[in-house]
Amino acid sequence: MNKRGERMREISILIADDDEEIAELIGIHLEKEGYRVVKVSDGQEAVNMVETKSFDLLILDIMMPKMDGYEVTRRVREQNNMPIIFLSAKTSDFDKVQGLVIGADDYITKPFTPIELVARVNAQLRRFMKLNHSKPNINSKTSLEYGGLVISSEQRTVTLYDQSIELTPKEFNILYLLASHPKKVYSVENIFQQVWGEAYFEGANTVMVHIRTLRKKLEQDKRKEKWIKTVWGVGYTFNG
Repeated sequence: MNKRGERMREISILIADDDEEIAELIGIHLEKEGYRVVKVSDGQEAVNMVETKSFDLLILDIMMPKMDGYEVTRRVREQNNMPIIFLSAKTSDFDKVQGLVIGADDYITKPFTPIELVARVNAQLRRFMKLNHSKPNINSKTSLEYGGLVISSEQRTVTLYDQSIELTPKEFNILYLLASHPKKVYSVENIFQQVWGEAYFEGANTVMVHIRTLRKKLEQDKRKEKWIKTVWGVGYTFNG
């Protein structure tokens, strides 16, 4: 077996979709790539599988029996940082942004081509493995502290005046990126490229929604500290 096959042999992917034909089609193409595939047909079963077995990536339909994809993502994100790809017939920008804000890493609309799906899966796994094997942060610090705000790169946790702040993986990555270089201004394009690891196209709204949610979780509307500042016409900066 070639190196590519050896690398992929141990990678497991969970597919949660109540449409058996679509789940089967996805499974066939991913197995051709060398991935191990497990299929379930409802959201509760997906959560049970993630809690009892180890997976490297999750492909989720949104509308499923017993528990929808949004709730599955919330449950999974409580303990797991693996890539999650939504696969849904919901095509509106609102649905896409909602999925990404909740914690998904990618969103593919139905109908889709198997080639596109495989490419997205490969890209998410490459990015996840690169992050997991890279140094915890470019400043070689295990945590960043600014007043009452503490950001731990090793534990991927955030506390504000000793109160835990629950962030999605993307929200944490954005906050950590900005906080690692206080006063440096990052454009929306730069943030998207570094956090999502993809070429920038129509990603401005996604970044802005994540920034808005971050500010809300950091209670910037209630406190005098304004951690994330907008530099109009340029981008965002961390006011550390």
